[in-house]
Amino acid sequence: MKACHLFALSLLGLVSIAHADLSSSIEKLRAVDREGKGNAEATAAWKEIAKSDAGALTQILAGMNGANPLAENWLRVAAGVVAEKAAKGNGISVDSLVAFLQDTKNAPAPRVLAFDLIRKSKPEESEKLAMSLLGDPSSELRRYPVTKLIEEAEAALSAGKKDAAGDTYQKALVAARDEDQIKSIAKKLRELDRTVDLPKHFGFLMRWQLIAPFTNVERKGFDEVFPPEKEVNLTASYPGKGGDAKWVPFESKDDYGMIDFNKPFTMLKEVTGYAYTEFNSAEARDAQIRIGCKNGWKVWLNGELLFARDEYHRGMKLDQYKLPCHLKAGRNRILVKCCQNEQTESWTVEWQFQLRICDATGTAIAEAK
Repeated sequence: MKACHLFALSLLGLVSIAHADLSSSIEKLRAVDREGKGNAEATAAWKEIAKSDAGALTQILAGMNGANPLAENWLRVAAGVVAEKAAKGNGISVDSLVAFLQDTKNAPAPRVLAFDLIRKSKPEESEKLAMSLLGDPSSELRRYPVTKLIEEAEAALSAGKKDAAGDTYQKALVAARDEDQIKSIAKKLRELDRTVDLPKHFGFLMRWQLIAPFTNVERKGFDEVFPPEKEVNLTASYPGKGGDAKWVPFESKDDYGMIDFNKPFTMLKEVTGYAYTEFNSAEARDAQIRIGCKNGWKVWLNGELLFARDEYHRGMKLDQYKLPCHLKAGRNRILVKCCQNEQTESWTVEWQFQLRICDATGTAIAEAK
């Protein structure tokens, strides 16, 4: 009996050493950088990690938390190698992976990988988990269950059950965060005569006050401080380029919240415009201002410059820039500067932006009434 006890203790010692070694290898891998520093150590560490058994998967996944993109990718591949070996042997025990997945303190990337491993190892288990991810903080993890809802709605539609299909599409829209899925779902809902408010879903700010045109000759307007940067006085007018610059109200009718300076001011070139609005927050909270713009632009929140981009006509997409910010309770003042350059090609005429307020998952923050 005593011998068995000693043997068990020795095994525990070996396990603790193995885990210590793995932790050391993971830290060496996390230390690698893009310039190649630590690459030799990381290569050796990766080989050690890849030798691990399936019981080390969650430790490898946890190593991805906070890792730089290069180290994260190395750990992702290592986890894949370990999982592949396990699949050829005794398989993977998914309980620890499920626990890792359900712990939202873990970063999205390793949680997505954990779900993928569960799907490959125990498809039936992943199907049970999928619907619980519809409200997940990670938009990446919402994608699969939203896809399942879309498939369910399509099946109902094929069976002639329009009401059931509409209800399921509506449920999918509430959960969806990816633009392609949202567009697809919105189209189906409208075909079913359901009302879809995409600006509300995304959190686009639709009502602004615009003022223009100030100069941007030789692209100097981006750095020049025009009156709206000093004070927003909606009743004031100022000397502008070719005439007075005055504030005018503008409300977007676009599904994706486009604020188009060309509409009130015509297609001007070498000009600068400003857009001002207020957002009433129910509470003080962290948030994100997400903006898409192909012009030179700056954004201020409550007088603080959040970010600036002195670049023109390099393309535009939803959530092109994500600006972490802090909303105060009550009125928040938002000022956008948007510069148009001298180019005259047809693809340079856009003088516009779209801006929404959401949390880190892309979920719209509703304005307090």
